[in-house]
Amino acid sequence: MRRALDRGARVGYPARIMASKDQTPHKLVAENRRARHDYFIEDDLEAGIVLEGSEVKSLRTGKANIAESYAAVEGGELWLINGYIPAYAQAKSFGHDERRRRKLLVSRRELAKLWQGTAREGMTLVPLRLYFNEKGRAKIQIGVAKGKKLTDKRATEAKRDWQRQKARLLRDRG
Repeated sequence: MRRALDRGARVGYPARIMASKDQTPHKLVAENRRARHDYFIEDDLEAGIVLEGSEVKSLRTGKANIAESYAAVEGGELWLINGYIPAYAQAKSFGHDERRRRKLLVSRRELAKLWQGTAREGMTLVPLRLYFNEKGRAKIQIGVAKGKKLTDKRATEAKRDWQRQKARLLRDRG
């Protein structure tokens, strides 16, 4: 007899599960941890991604990379540029281009807000996380960010070190 498997226990799903602000679990595929180090994240939003079938299968293995990618508003549409999704081995002749531009799905109002931020204020659009939501759809979290200078990075690191040292001192005292 076949056992019914939980969606998260299915073969090919990544083992990492993240909880968002509303505490619903998501299956995390890729995370850009360097983004919070290199940028001040002003705002973030969730967008859908237009994918091919072999890309979805490949994402479920959890080997994508968004660290070197960025998003841009071009021709009235939002695009993910330089995102890496490896080729799916079983796709054979129906494979996909690993670094192709992928269209991101956002509302017109959000798109206008993103375009305004990037065009006028000199912000950049940085992908933060790539994950599957509770419905099993691939989503990407995009951050509207401003670049940090070297002095800002040093200040952030010094502040983090001080918080760590302060917590250690308080823990040792009592």
